[in-house]
Amino acid sequence: MREDKNSKTSQNQQDEKVQLQKKPWFWPVVYAGGALMLAGLLLGYNSLVSKEEAPSTNVAEVDSGPVVETNAKTETMKYPFKEENLSKIQISQEFYEVEANAESREKALMVFNQTFTTSSGITLSMNGEEFEVLAALSGKVKQVKLDAFTGNKIVIEHADGKETQYSSVKDIAVKEGDEVTQGQVLGKATDNEWNQSAGVNLHFEVLENGKYINPKKLLAF
Repeated sequence: MREDKNSKTSQNQQDEKVQLQKKPWFWPVVYAGGALMLAGLLLGYNSLVSKEEAPSTNVAEVDSGPVVETNAKTETMKYPFKEENLSKIQISQEFYEVEANAESREKALMVFNQTFTTSSGITLSMNGEEFEVLAALSGKVKQVKLDAFTGNKIVIEHADGKETQYSSVKDIAVKEGDEVTQGQVLGKATDNEWNQSAGVNLHFEVLENGKYINPKKLLAF
C-alpha cells in the first residue's frame, strides 16, 4: 500500500513538472536565472583577480625644493638724506636733459677751469651745512672710490637692476662688498676741489639698466 502511494505521488510530481515545463514562460525564466547566476560568478571572479593582481600604489615623494619667500617687500627709493631735512635741501645743479628748458639745462652745467661738463645726477646742498648721506635703497656696495679732488664716491648696486652713486662724501662708514639697508648712514656730505661753487654738497646719481636717469623722476623734490 505504501509503495503504491509513493509511486502515485512520484508520478503526480512528474506530471506537474511536465505541465510546468509546458508553460510558455518556464524556459525563459530558467535561462534568465542561469544567465544571472553566471554573470554574478564572473563579476565575483574578476573582482577577486583584480584585488590580487593590483600593484600596490607607491606615492612618490615630491621634492618641494627650497622655500622661496614670496612676500619680499619691493622698496621705493627714498631721499639720500634724512627726510626731516627736505625743506632745507636745495638742488644747486640739475640733471642734464636735452629736452629741458634753457634754465634747467644751464643749472645742469658744472664748470671747472672754464670747462663745462653736463651733470649726470643732481647736486644737493643744505645751506652750506654738512648732513648725513643715507642709502636710498637697500643693496650691496659695489665700489668705494677715494678721491679728494672730485670727492669720495660710493657706488651701490640694487636687486631691481638700479645703481645709486653718492659723490662728495667724507667719513665713509661702508666698504666694498658690504650689504646695506635703505636709510643706512653711508657718510657725510662735504666739499671738493672740482666743484667748489657747490660748497658742501652731495652729488647723487641713479642708473637704470646701465643708463643715467634723472633722480627727480623717482623722488618728489
